[in-house]
Amino acid sequence: MLAIFRDQNKINYQLQIEGAAATAQSQIGLIPKNAGREIDRAARSGKITVNRVKQLEAKSDHDTAALVEALSEKCKPQARPWIHYGLTSNDLVDTSNSMQMKDALAIIQPKVGKLAVILSSKATKYKDVPAVGRTHGQHASIISFGLKFANWASEMAKHLERIEEIKKRVLICKTLGVVGTGSLMGSGALEVQKRVAKRLGLFPAEVTTQIIPRERYAEYVFQLALLGSTLEKIAIEIRNLQRTEIGEVSEHFKKGQMGSSAVPVKRNPTKSERITSLSKLLRSQVQISFENIPHWHERDLSNSANERFILPMCSILLDEMLETMISVIENLQININKITQNLYVTKGQIFAEFLLKELVKKGIPRFKAYRDVQRVAFEAHEKDIEYIDAVRADPAVSSHLTEKEIKTIFTPENHLGASQTIINNVARTVQKMYKKFI
Repeated sequence: MLAIFRDQNKINYQLQIEGAAATAQSQIGLIPKNAGREIDRAARSGKITVNRVKQLEAKSDHDTAALVEALSEKCKPQARPWIHYGLTSNDLVDTSNSMQMKDALAIIQPKVGKLAVILSSKATKYKDVPAVGRTHGQHASIISFGLKFANWASEMAKHLERIEEIKKRVLICKTLGVVGTGSLMGSGALEVQKRVAKRLGLFPAEVTTQIIPRERYAEYVFQLALLGSTLEKIAIEIRNLQRTEIGEVSEHFKKGQMGSSAVPVKRNPTKSERITSLSKLLRSQVQISFENIPHWHERDLSNSANERFILPMCSILLDEMLETMISVIENLQININKITQNLYVTKGQIFAEFLLKELVKKGIPRFKAYRDVQRVAFEAHEKDIEYIDAVRADPAVSSHLTEKEIKTIFTPENHLGASQTIINNVARTVQKMYKKFI
């Protein structure tokens, strides 16, 4: 990922644009054919270095002018007048940005797909394991432990769709000159742009000023930040489940690893914490990308400097986060015994929802049944006794239920609802999206 945004690679992208534009212009008669071939040859020669461009830029104080001059040095004299014909700096800058984003997404998308598959596999593996579902940090009801992974896998599949969808809006080729009219190329301007876009694997701009509308860049940054926020959501759950008091999962702890410089026994969820930390930085770039959308007239430079940071930074940050999360999930340790133990931390009060349901089915008015279930639960908590024993001992509740019905209510495997079906559906969706986009 880092290589995509290195200076030499940026220059190589822009040289490809120069070569493609000259070729397209020569094909439709805007410039001599031999000039088009010569410019394209020189642009692809690999002899134009970042060092030379920077030497020239030190004199001109203009990066694009320096690149054009460096290209001119490698061309035969008869081709030099036609270099950069009809183009402006941002034809190179913006189109090369699109090429970088295209290559960045080509790295990101398969990793999203890989993570979706890993999460889906975990969901299937643990779909029959009853676990505590928590809301407001409190035990709420019983879920399938695999449902946690299915939720995340489904979002990764949606991100695959989102990435694919934004490409046609974000990966834009623009070669329309100083104010977006293609003035020097006249009626041939759109044909040149179409041909350049096809050669570079981009989408031709429909309309621009001197620059591609920055709504496109904002969407790219937003999508990466959205994906990063999903990764943070997963990371936070892992961090919470690894709390000493919960202990249902833990990050892999390799031999020789140290969790704390002071406390030898600690195993800290440092990788998940890293994802949380980077996600904050990634999200902060969204505001900047939105502030870059307004410009004076056909353009100004108020976006230019910060875009040299935010586009590479967002891509590199998300790539690191994906790499880290894939490693965390692949090696995540699941403590089934602790998951089961936690179901009974409240001494069976997690089954209250299902007790209420059975009383309602027996014809007890819901409000009365609710109050009885709640009263017995609070009394059991005060006396520190098992909820099932309190239910058996309370005539207002137990008189409506048989012992077999009570045991059925207090069996966690009976309360997974549609979890298995949901997980199976997610698994099919993930496989479908993976095959479609990866």
